[in-house]
Amino acid sequence: MSLTETLFTESDLFAKRKVHLAVTGSIAAYKAADLLRAFKKAGLRVSMTVSNGALNFVSPKLFEALGASPVYTDTFGVQEDCFAHLWPGQNAEVMVLAPASANALGALAQGLADRLLTAQALAFPGPLVVAPAMNPKMYAHPALQANLKIISERGALIVKPDLGSTACGESGIGKLAQVEEIFWTTLKALTPDDMVGLDVLITAGPTREYWDSVRFLSNPSSGRMGMCLALAAWMRGAKVHLIVGPGVDFLMPKDIKVTQVTTAHEMFQASSDLWPAMDIGMFTAAVADFSPIPYKDGQVKFKKQDAGDSLEISLKRNEDILAHLANEKRPSQKILAFAAETTPDMESLVSVAQEKCKRKKADLLAANRVNPGESTFGSPTNQVCVVNSAGCGEIWPVLSKSEVAWRLCSWLLKK
Repeated sequence: MSLTETLFTESDLFAKRKVHLAVTGSIAAYKAADLLRAFKKAGLRVSMTVSNGALNFVSPKLFEALGASPVYTDTFGVQEDCFAHLWPGQNAEVMVLAPASANALGALAQGLADRLLTAQALAFPGPLVVAPAMNPKMYAHPALQANLKIISERGALIVKPDLGSTACGESGIGKLAQVEEIFWTTLKALTPDDMVGLDVLITAGPTREYWDSVRFLSNPSSGRMGMCLALAAWMRGAKVHLIVGPGVDFLMPKDIKVTQVTTAHEMFQASSDLWPAMDIGMFTAAVADFSPIPYKDGQVKFKKQDAGDSLEISLKRNEDILAHLANEKRPSQKILAFAAETTPDMESLVSVAQEKCKRKKADLLAANRVNPGESTFGSPTNQVCVVNSAGCGEIWPVLSKSEVAWRLCSWLLKK
């Protein structure tokens, strides 16, 4: 499982939710095993149907061994359950077709129910997630695109295939989307759209302030908290604009607009450009407060023999992104700030957070301790105290960062 998948598989936010995964005839059928693992890791209960075409590539026993139950095959008349075609609609909250072949898409568009899998899909009243995978020429065919349009207009969430080389040796759009993309879209289908209509700006990760051509000041921020917030807001229906610093190794959904920056000044410029059109700003990035005055304009590498026994480096103050944007904030805009502090305990962190929330003019501030040996940089979990502009605050237990993100989004939606 990739690092990105763990952003929401490490929590129990979706524990015991029910998904029916349908696998159709494509060589990409083997990737359904990875998708099933991700679902199970997130605590989802998964049932499955494997089409006759998919049986050429995978065995139902594989999915049973990985924890799917029940696992149907795609032939009427051989099921122990005579109402198997109704089972997903009565027992699952979302149905996922991954991979979805051209034949399956055509049957869905035309309402054909001659196979168990398509009968289940037609009888399914909940959200349908469809991830096509096929030869690029097949995918580009007008009939296939017309079928996709029909399915989409009926409410299905289409996870578009990727550009790349396919098993047949051709290259183009048709390769099954990455497992993460299908996984996130499934979680999105299980999530209330309580942030629809909101534009959200999120900063994440560290900045790097170069002194010479290879040396810089920075910090160990992984960007995980910002990535979790971006995913949470996106799943809940927001349009997310993510500004991310260097070295952040997380893949994001294609719908999330990502701007990559390196320095604090670049992050300041990108944030300032986007902020006027935003409804909410979530500023998780660990931005350097100071940057070194560059050695020879930062274009060459400093030679240590030129320093003697010691070296002095002058620093200049960087722009305060949060302070600047808070001063430009409209009454309808909201700001979520973050603070990393060293305090004796969580209780003493509350007063520090209250003072900083007021000084920064934030609507909500989440603070955590970064005492030696207790830093949450790079950790999948965090313990924060949260305070609002009225001074009200509370200390949360140690939670996964994905759950912290979910709770913070809910706080921001309060009147």
